[in-house]
Amino acid sequence: MIRRRRVGARTPDAPLPLRAESAGPSPRGGVKAPLAYVVAATVPVVLLELTIDDRTVRLIPLLILLPAFPAMVGTVRQTACAVGWVLIVITAVLMYRPLPSSYDYGIVMVLACVLGVLCVVTCHWRIRRARELLRVRSTAVALQRQMLRPLPILTDRVIVDGLYLPVEADRLVGGDVYEVVASPYGTRLLFGDVQGKGLPAIGTAFAVLSAFREAALREPTLTALVDDLEQAVVRHNAFAQQAGEPERFVTALVLGIDTSAETQAVNCGHRPPYLLKADPVAPVPLGDPGVPLGVADLSAEPRTVAWFPFPPGATLISCSDGVTEARDATGAFYPLVERLGAWANISPWEVADHLSEDLSRHTAGEHRDDITALVVRRTD
Repeated sequence: MIRRRRVGARTPDAPLPLRAESAGPSPRGGVKAPLAYVVAATVPVVLLELTIDDRTVRLIPLLILLPAFPAMVGTVRQTACAVGWVLIVITAVLMYRPLPSSYDYGIVMVLACVLGVLCVVTCHWRIRRARELLRVRSTAVALQRQMLRPLPILTDRVIVDGLYLPVEADRLVGGDVYEVVASPYGTRLLFGDVQGKGLPAIGTAFAVLSAFREAALREPTLTALVDDLEQAVVRHNAFAQQAGEPERFVTALVLGIDTSAETQAVNCGHRPPYLLKADPVAPVPLGDPGVPLGVADLSAEPRTVAWFPFPPGATLISCSDGVTEARDATGAFYPLVERLGAWANISPWEVADHLSEDLSRHTAGEHRDDITALVVRRTD
């Protein structure tokens, strides 16, 4: 199932640091006391052992397997206590009801000790591995917060909310990027999609975001801002070529919202947004989509600014390919326009919630691309 992921404050934070011997479920979680389960499991085994008259059928050696449970879900201390408990129970039962020979008794005790030690060592290794994964995740979360700001974002012009879900479950950041900057020239917004996947794509995304954050405050016109983004991608591609990595382009949509009733837009090969106040809901007509960032030299036409009405109280939504090209089990595309028509008069966060839940139902939780949707409500 696709679960809505909010970046930063709306994204689950990194797990809290593990205590000295804590990894796996907390004693207050679903498995409250692994040792209690081990003790409870010994009772029926001991009762059956003492009840069965046939001396050739012995169940008590089965207890040597019980410490494997706390080794998987508990702490080192719980696992060691479970091993000690099992050794005590086995010893007591075999003293009351001995095995046929001392050799058999020795085999059972040696196996119990060896498997007990292995369980303790395995538990210790599991906890150390969990700590290493925790450090890696903490680093990823820190990187995520540097790249993508927490949602929702509020400026004096707009409220921006949405959903963000990288296609790879072990990654917190994908190829889709966004940013909102309150500048002296109004609020500037960036929606982008980097070509490709993986860490090189993230590097390109970071280059675009850094350039946008700086240029949005410095450049008075939207075309000058986009020119700075173009140069940032070109410089990054030059560095990538020297490092033997593939060059990448970035489809982007840059918006400028000021005191005017109309909004400026420069489209660099990105899908146009949808204006929910329109009836029927349709993509905003921005004209020629232009070429993506990083390949402007391939086009003889310069990028131009388009204007479209974006009145106060209206909602604008920009989606990535992961939303518009999502398919169900039969191969049918997600009916985005049809769904947006029913959400025209609700808040941005409700639009994002409805879209997340509805998209999850449509795809049955399976998606093949990063899913990003930014919902912008004009407030002034």
